Amino acid sequence: MNPLKKAYCRTFQTGLKIALPFLPYRKPKITGSVKSLPEVIRKKKCTKALIITDAGIRKFGLTRRLEKALTANGIPYCIYDKTVANPTTVNVSEAIELYQENECDCIIGFGGGSSMDCAKAVGARLVRPKKSLAKMKGILKVRRRLPLLMAIPTTAGTGSETTLAAVVTDAETRHKYAINDFPLIPRYAVLDPKVTLSLPPFITATTGIDALTHAVEAYIGNSTTYGTRKDALLAVKLIFENIDAAYTDGSNVEARRNMLHASFYAGCAFTKSYVGYVHAIAHSLGGEYNVPHGLANAVILPMILEAYGKTIHRKLARLAREAGVADADPGDRHPEACPLCG
Repeated sequence: MNPLKKAYCRTFQTGLKIALPFLPYRKPKITGSVKSLPEVIRKKKCTKALIITDAGIRKFGLTRRLEKALTANGIPYCIYDKTVANPTTVNVSEAIELYQENECDCIIGFGGGSSMDCAKAVGARLVRPKKSLAKMKGILKVRRRLPLLMAIPTTAGTGSETTLAAVVTDAETRHKYAINDFPLIPRYAVLDPKVTLSLPPFITATTGIDALTHAVEAYIGNSTTYGTRKDALLAVKLIFENIDAAYTDGSNVEARRNMLHASFYAGCAFTKSYVGYVHAIAHSLGGEYNVPHGLANAVILPMILEAYGKTIHRKLARLAREAGVADADPGDRHPEACPLCG
């Protein structure tokens, strides 16, 4: 990297770290079941919901419990189910058209990170109708409150239900970029393990590693806080305790619930402390070759951690002890005991 550009980036990161305590970060309110959403929608005085999902989720009937709950409570809805693995600008445009045609006033992102990213991008375009997604690329370009946005993750990994980011792929150029702003953080996150029970083992594994990558990169970075370190450690602990059970026994509700919470806490960690080179490469591979994001992270993570070398050994040791894969070292000080540690 050009020395001047590197100096600029480091200065920007330092300034942002200093400003962190004063920025309007917030955590979504957690609910444990899709059946709680009708009450939320009525409480917020909304009248019609747009559910944004993908064809696979609809085909496997994962939205049925939500649809039944909405119907039973007299809340009309419509469904956009054409979201692709890396949501495109076309997906966003089609969903907006459906939202406006049906006079919806709230949005439910139902699925993996792609569906939730699409839902966030739809919200951003609705409140910024004269601004293209490309012009909102980067940081703090939305700056307006979105319609009520609720997120229902069907995979335990992306953390999109907690983050201020929406990653979109330009349908023509295949360029993949992120929109980052505080209004994109969903108001509610529905951590319902029942919607993840039919998740295939391969997706359970790769999305779980996505969550692990979020937690690891958030923890080893230079923009951490006490809160992000705490969330990252909890996420790593939950993942190592539950991912094998969720992978081998898809009907294990407790393991599924714990993986959802791990993903949530990892998302809370990296939305403040950011991710690093692993995600930078994984996003590029996803945009160019449509590689599933979790799979890309799983392949790249060991290589990047090795490349970092001794600079992260102490932090990795702390994560390893939390994960239960290394013996506790009573001689080590707890990272949170010193602002220079962890």
